[in-house]
Amino acid sequence: MPELAKNLGFSQKVTDLKASGIRIFDNKVSKIPGIIKLTLGEPDMNTPEHVKEAAIRSIQNNDSHYAPQKGKLELRKAISNFLKKSINVDYDPESEIVVTVGATEAINATLFAITNPGDQIIIPTPVFSLYWPVATLADADFVLANTAEDNFILTPEHLEEIIAENPKAKAVVLNYPTNPTGVEYSKDDIKALAKVIAKHNLYVITDEIYSSLTYGIKHYSIATEIPERAIYISGVSKSHAMTGYRLGYVAGPKEIMEQISKVHGLMVTTTTDASQAAAIEALTNGLDDPENYRKVYQKRRDFVVKALNEVGMSTVKPQGAFYVFAKIPEKYGQDDMKFALDLAYKKKVGVTPGSAFGPGGEGYMRLSYASSDENLHTALNRIREFLEEEAN
Repeated sequence: MPELAKNLGFSQKVTDLKASGIRIFDNKVSKIPGIIKLTLGEPDMNTPEHVKEAAIRSIQNNDSHYAPQKGKLELRKAISNFLKKSINVDYDPESEIVVTVGATEAINATLFAITNPGDQIIIPTPVFSLYWPVATLADADFVLANTAEDNFILTPEHLEEIIAENPKAKAVVLNYPTNPTGVEYSKDDIKALAKVIAKHNLYVITDEIYSSLTYGIKHYSIATEIPERAIYISGVSKSHAMTGYRLGYVAGPKEIMEQISKVHGLMVTTTTDASQAAAIEALTNGLDDPENYRKVYQKRRDFVVKALNEVGMSTVKPQGAFYVFAKIPEKYGQDDMKFALDLAYKKKVGVTPGSAFGPGGEGYMRLSYASSDENLHTALNRIREFLEEEAN
């Protein structure tokens, strides 16, 4: 095997990046025989049959050439129609929508397109640990806003304080329903934040990938309030159990979408034909599919929250996504890594340490209930046994 020549180096910017704490921990505990992993945010259900069949037909029909850079027009029209119905914003499929390789690429293309060196990106935490490394790669600075004291919501007052302290703020990132807490912003919350964002002349990058999975609350997009400032990101990974299809999209005003489209083309050229065919089917004939998943997830959420509360672990009651964020036992203090490792090695249950999601996550653990009922029941029994043994 070749060894790199000793006089060759690396990008210092990339070298300084830390790998995802979620993946590092998952890789470590995955080697434990018999472990029940509730670490990763991936639906355990299958992609709907009619969606799979659309992908198969695409392959059989030799749909194997470069798609348009922004995505197939039929798909962009389907996305436009879906967003008109769901968030009441009318995006032009010709010029205001780009189909991406998952929401991850959409986030990358967006941050590269809007930032200049030294611009500041405000990121409420705890949150999925993608946004700040991407901001770093885009030569932007990031400001992590700890929301733990406000029930994991970025309040308008807190946002005003952050903006006052960071005069080069260019954009605010919102991810809601939020990974890892499952917290959903109310309509009033969003209206109040929108006023502050507009007042200070900021973008809002709104990642609403979990918007179809809410419980007892109707999702309200900030793009509905300030479409002229919003860059809307979503996809079909969570709504239709299609994580492996890597199909996301980004929508916004024409002027910024021209720039995002440039970056997207340089990053990936275009997305795959079969995945786009599947997404067309999902967003045309599969709009009711997420409701089937939502009912299952809500039942699991109720079970997990009740079981954790009964053994003394307080939880942030999730109103969306498929995670429970729970406070670890007092004996561990804020050391969520030790708690998660002890639970994994002693009782073979994998959960993610809250500190992997940035400030405010310390002293918590994230449990994904996107797993079978059998796994969840077994895992919660093991957690109960673990806590009883640790208390003695």
